[in-house]
Amino acid sequence: SLGFYNSKAKNIVSLAKELVEKFNGQVPSTMEDLTSLSGVGRKTASVVLAEGFNVPAIAVDTHVFRVANRLGLGSEKSPYHCEMALKKHFPKSSWGKVHLQMVHFGRYHCKAKNPSCNACKFQKICLYYNKKKD
Repeated sequence: SLGFYNSKAKNIVSLAKELVEKFNGQVPSTMEDLTSLSGVGRKTASVVLAEGFNVPAIAVDTHVFRVANRLGLGSEKSPYHCEMALKKHFPKSSWGKVHLQMVHFGRYHCKAKNPSCNACKFQKICLYYNKKKD
């Protein structure tokens, strides 16, 4: 299922027009240009940069945000600040890989509801696990 499908459809149509009009039909390769497109925020732009252009970037989605905060890699209140904190923790050359690893870890292990804490190798450093345990 796709939430907000009406607004997403409008943004896709607008984005396609903007790509043709502003960028000669080419997907831009800078954060500034990408985020100027309809419906493209920092997270989407970071994914496009990392996956499409092999530019080091960390996209902070709900999974990355949750994992980072639970593991104490950032006790941030916003995805932007979380991204900046993560960039300080990891070498630039690993940002794309770290992003994917955190997404998968958050999606399948460190879930929002019923995380697999008992089987987790990060128990010693996990703020969530240690708080829950007390």
